[in-house]
Amino acid sequence: MGFPALLLSLLGAAYVSPSPAYGATGIKAVGGRLVEASGDPLVLRGVNHGYAFGKGPASVFDDIKATGANAVRVSLSSGHKWDPTPPGEVASVISRCKAARLICVLDVHDTMGYGTEPGAATISEAADYWLTLRKVLLRQESYVIINIANEPSGHAVDANWIGATKDAIHRLRAAGLLHAIMVDAPNWGNDSFHVMYDHAAEVFESDPEHNVVFDVHMYGPFDTADKVAAYLDRFVQQRLPIVVGEFSQIHQYGDPDEDAIMAYCEAHGLGYLGWSWSGNSPEYHYLDVVSSFKPGRETVWGRRLIEGPNGLRATGREAGVYGGFWLAARR
Repeated sequence: MGFPALLLSLLGAAYVSPSPAYGATGIKAVGGRLVEASGDPLVLRGVNHGYAFGKGPASVFDDIKATGANAVRVSLSSGHKWDPTPPGEVASVISRCKAARLICVLDVHDTMGYGTEPGAATISEAADYWLTLRKVLLRQESYVIINIANEPSGHAVDANWIGATKDAIHRLRAAGLLHAIMVDAPNWGNDSFHVMYDHAAEVFESDPEHNVVFDVHMYGPFDTADKVAAYLDRFVQQRLPIVVGEFSQIHQYGDPDEDAIMAYCEAHGLGYLGWSWSGNSPEYHYLDVVSSFKPGRETVWGRRLIEGPNGLRATGREAGVYGGFWLAARR
């Protein structure tokens, strides 16, 4: 018996790979979790990179990988708030993510705070943009997650999140995009009025591929462990995939409980992506993981996210598509 076969036989009792839903075309939502085409679990561990408004140095994706991250959420622009990110540039971003062995979560960032922020794009306009990227996204299902619209409404704004999200998903599927699709909660991503919380199952079932992952952003409203658990428990119990797509250590609009967020995600096998690598505006420099895009200059927040309990260094596992090996006994 060869070494790979022997190793698999020895570990067979430790981990049984679930069967991916609807064929092995890439990253899939199965039983409330993300899995790769192989069926191996994919637990996102990483940071956000505000590419649309701060590209950073050529080394930025390698620098992020060096923290232990297995994923990066990359902000793109549809042209409403910043210059549009053209297809060729998006293709380059994907290639750079792959070269750094990172799962690439691409988001349209200029939907942020629609109805509150002047000039913000709608979910439908974000879908228009995704369709312009069809050729560069095809056959990238194992490497790319499509995050349709970042924080797609402001506080107390009724932007028809349910209908608009369903419609956007259907348009992407009709165009042949079979990727895992991530959808952000409304109300600056924190779902203040529990719209996503109450209707996630409906949105999930509306996708003909049943391949949707939900994204909540945990800032001020999630300032205690009880609040963190109360929100995420709903998705875990309904077996609906969810990630904490943005969070921080402190914030001017409230102090999120980052320890509780990271501990809950690790205990339940959920993904998290801290905000953000570098390049935040001066009043938000405290959100930078590293100063001036220099990996040797971790901020207080960066040290917590990377080196602290349940941080990237301790819990990140390279995606299997890049050769990473998942062993259940490690978890």
